Amino acid sequence: MTSMENKSKVDEFILIGLTDAPELQVPLFIMFTFIYLITLVGNLGIVALISWDTCLHTPMYFFLSNLSLMDFGYSSTVTPKVMAGLFTGEKVISHNGCATQLFFFGAFGGTESFLLASMAYDRHAAVCKPLHYTTTMTSTICAYLASGAYICGFLTSSIVIGNIFSLSFCRANIVHHFFCDVPPLLILSCSDIHLIQSVVFIVGSFTVFFPFLVIFTSYFLIFITILKIRPAESRQKAFSTCASHLTVVSIFYGTIFFMYFKPSSSHSMDTDKIISVFYTMVIPMLNPLVYSLRNNEVKNAFRKAVRGQRLQVDHLFS
Repeated sequence: MTSMENKSKVDEFILIGLTDAPELQVPLFIMFTFIYLITLVGNLGIVALISWDTCLHTPMYFFLSNLSLMDFGYSSTVTPKVMAGLFTGEKVISHNGCATQLFFFGAFGGTESFLLASMAYDRHAAVCKPLHYTTTMTSTICAYLASGAYICGFLTSSIVIGNIFSLSFCRANIVHHFFCDVPPLLILSCSDIHLIQSVVFIVGSFTVFFPFLVIFTSYFLIFITILKIRPAESRQKAFSTCASHLTVVSIFYGTIFFMYFKPSSSHSMDTDKIISVFYTMVIPMLNPLVYSLRNNEVKNAFRKAVRGQRLQVDHLFS
């Protein structure tokens, strides 16, 4: 292969988008704008609330604040571009812009996967070894776990992006998706992609299955411990501490497995787009709602913050 063949011959890509129907452009723009605003307010609100309320300065909420940042991050790599395309009709993205979008989407999503594993380990320590919890989940350990999640997420994404964008794109430049994702980009390459597919599959499997194994093992041990707890009220209380996290894990990994780990013959462009909307836009919006509605400590902190703001306003106008 010559050096010219190694270089990309495509300077820009055209994102086919969700639909070409003119009558759907405005309704979709309004819907995605509404979803993105909720995502922004919800996730950044969780981060601000955890930073403000000292009662939430615990390992579980430390990881939750990082999770909220990741949700906001990987939604922001996709949603604004989709909204701009719907509003202006401009669906072109540069080669470097495509690489940047895919890198940060993979980095934020990968980091979230490892953060969910860290949160499962935290719940295991809290339920299975409560007497040793403060010595097990120290601030140093939490910092190491969070740092490890970021390093793994950004490193795995770098490996994937480095391999994909070392390929030649010299056939077509029309991406049959509404953002730059791995499968539709590989289809466009005129290079031999077999080795790259293997690398992407191995790295992707590590990013998904290793954290999932940690989560599965943690909850297996948690359930065994909970079943031994008496009375039933105490068992219910122990389980409730894990309910929000388990809900988020189920939604997150359920969509990933369905989207990326199914036979290629069962892929449908329209179905894949709908699923992609769910995990790029809807899940980041749902996560803070799940933790807010199912968690009394978060709700109490929110009430305290609202009361504090009211007192400040009353003081200003008194």
